Amino acid sequence: MKARTFMAVVTITALFSAPFSFAADDEIGIFELLHASTVSFEETNSVLEASLAESSLVLHATHDVRVPDRRHRARVYVLTSPSYVSAAAGEAARTISAQILRIAVFTQGDSQSTYINMANPVAHAMVYYANSSNYDAMIAAATAVADEIRDSVAAVPGEARSVQAEPIRSEKHYRKYKGDGPARMMAKFRTFEKSQLIIAEEDEASFADVVARVEASLANSTVADAEDSQGWESVATIRLRDDAVYFGVTNPYIEDKMVRINSRFRKDGKSETSPYPGVDHVTALPTDVLVIREGGRTFVLHYGQMWRMQLYFWDSGYRAFTANVGVPSKIANSIEDTINESR
Repeated sequence: MKARTFMAVVTITALFSAPFSFAADDEIGIFELLHASTVSFEETNSVLEASLAESSLVLHATHDVRVPDRRHRARVYVLTSPSYVSAAAGEAARTISAQILRIAVFTQGDSQSTYINMANPVAHAMVYYANSSNYDAMIAAATAVADEIRDSVAAVPGEARSVQAEPIRSEKHYRKYKGDGPARMMAKFRTFEKSQLIIAEEDEASFADVVARVEASLANSTVADAEDSQGWESVATIRLRDDAVYFGVTNPYIEDKMVRINSRFRKDGKSETSPYPGVDHVTALPTDVLVIREGGRTFVLHYGQMWRMQLYFWDSGYRAFTANVGVPSKIANSIEDTINESR
């Protein structure tokens, strides 16, 4: 049986038990370090994939990240949880980014040891379901799926960590998330909804055609090197429901910039043999393109990249953002150019 019975019980219990809550001063990472592996990068991935296959989680894609100078190795897993998707069935279509689960296996440190982390489902639920009337149930569902991810990762030889990882914020901050510190103005003080930028808008009946055009645009796109932001490849296409399709996209430019931006001003874990400690932030990938039906219209959306980069990379420091102030717009403009090529 693919699903673990006890995890199904945990999920059901979480959804119908008392509301899940955090203390006001709890520190919640957008990432969580899950595991320090004692086997090789290849064996870690092999064991993890076998464990995921035995879980109720659905693995949609893997992607080997192009780390600068190939000094580290990193692989991202893109997954969904049928129970979590079901719990969110009544939520707005534009919240589907919360349901995309990501795990990363990466090497770090002088010995290039292998680690596993995840994009924290609970932190994401706090952002995307902040105004939901079912907020407590959605946090409980996110907590249950986070537990299932931890359980799957536990099959890998090594030591469980479960450490909240930077950037770290409070629940109150996530629920009103508009950026961080003085850089909020760079994100134009926008919530996630205001940060969802419209690439295209058509009538509701065109939904299937629009999805097909986005697929074609990505399939026909030519990816450039890390010096050029043009061209995007689709890592995963996930049809979460009849009115919402997720495209996870990436290219060498965004991968290179994200790792370098987070590594530049970090000291811990940085050395000649481990020059890019920011490899532990690759779980922010891939970036999102959404096709949704809403209010009788079909929309193609993506995120303002300054908002998104602050969400995942604020621990890089304000200097890193000011030094790379043009990067988010290059990424966003390139995504729009690629998607619009087939129109």
